[in-house]
Amino acid sequence: MYSKILKLRFPVTEVQKPIVCTLAREFDLFFNILNAGILPRKEGFMVLEISGSRKDFKAGVNYLKEQGVDVQNASSEIKRNISKCTHCGACTAVCPTGALYVKRPEMEVEFDQQKCSVCELCVPACPPRAMEVRPTNQLFFE
Repeated sequence: MYSKILKLRFPVTEVQKPIVCTLAREFDLFFNILNAGILPRKEGFMVLEISGSRKDFKAGVNYLKEQGVDVQNASSEIKRNISKCTHCGACTAVCPTGALYVKRPEMEVEFDQQKCSVCELCVPACPPRAMEVRPTNQLFFE
């Protein structure tokens, strides 16, 4: 099974359409919504983990592009600057995957990079700005 995390940006004309559901119905793909929202100018965004066969994945991505959706590989990663971290735990409250958690009894914030979905919710939630987005150099189709 092939799996990738993609960032999607929907034009205002496409926000109300069930485009993502079509990935499951027409292309036999599984998806997990990691983050989603509507931006101030009414365009939408989603961070999805999409899984399926490589052939179906490519066909699904082509379908998204045909619908006017901007598709980008999650070509960034979240890193924690340990020297800035105060272990306040604010980031753990917003982390949907449990990648950020408080280690007990030490009461220290730990970060499991493998669980991180790159949703970026921790970045604005971190008071000392210890959570940072850094680009990676991945190709779109590996």
